[in-house]
Amino acid sequence: MSKTLQEIKAPINSEIEDFEKKFRDSMKSKVLLLDKIMGYIVKRKGKQMRPMFVFLSAGVSGGITESTHTGASLIELLHTATLVHDDVVDDANYRRGFFSINALWKNKIAVLVGDYLLSRGLLLSVDNEEFDLLKIVSKAVKEMSEGELLQMEKARKLDITEEVYYDVIRQKTASLIASCCAVGASSSNQPQEVIDKMWDFGIKVGMAFQIKDDLFDYGNEEIGKPVGIDIKEKKMTLPLIYALKDASWNEKRKIINLIKNQSHKPKKVKEVIEFVKQSGGIEYSIEVMNKYHHQALEVLNDFPDSDYKTSLQKLIDYTINRHK
Repeated sequence: MSKTLQEIKAPINSEIEDFEKKFRDSMKSKVLLLDKIMGYIVKRKGKQMRPMFVFLSAGVSGGITESTHTGASLIELLHTATLVHDDVVDDANYRRGFFSINALWKNKIAVLVGDYLLSRGLLLSVDNEEFDLLKIVSKAVKEMSEGELLQMEKARKLDITEEVYYDVIRQKTASLIASCCAVGASSSNQPQEVIDKMWDFGIKVGMAFQIKDDLFDYGNEEIGKPVGIDIKEKKMTLPLIYALKDASWNEKRKIINLIKNQSHKPKKVKEVIEFVKQSGGIEYSIEVMNKYHHQALEVLNDFPDSDYKTSLQKLIDYTINRHK
């Protein structure tokens, strides 16, 4: 883990360790195959950004409670379920450098594992009578599914406007981070007004996070995802949408034709990347990302100063300045 993330984690270190143990326990099953797969899922955990957002948001809002731990586990269970299903949908063999569940155990088992994780999350909420937290997280899962389907629907025609793009990423990515922040506030017994404020904060962080992710598609350095992968997958992201907006009719037709019919050729993908760079798509996207970043910090300014607040500010900066 990077030094920056260790610093961010400092105020919630013991909580995260405690959470990890509880989360591992919540994954156990008497079915041997399932237990083996759950062990594999726990082993390949990433940077733990989601639990960090939950615990820091709770700390900022009013304090970390037992409910905060339940909320963090609920988000991890439901989110992991969506990732397992995503890998089946995308026919993906890898996630974060590890083999995906469907690559190791085939699609049928992966779908059932996703269902199992979903049910563990629902039971965790019901057993602890955490219905408010379940409502927040269920809303996010619903939005994530809608966002994915909206993107798929539009990818066929490649006719995404900037407004539709914002709708897609608000639902697909930002709603998950928003649910982490709202769950944190709700778990520290805050009124609806504070929960809504933290949801709004998470949306702004999530929008900036996704635009940063889209910019990686045009990067020159070795990063978490291969350069040009969005173009290959015919995903319309902000740099490309902006570049096409002011292009001549002929140029627009040429670029869309390249994406639709020749995006499997590395040379053609390079051509699209070059077009976006020349059209100012990168600069414009950085500007929009910084706007959301700034708005998120403004929401946070309304909360009293604390170590949690400082760490949350650093965590937002990290999401914008990360290299993968």
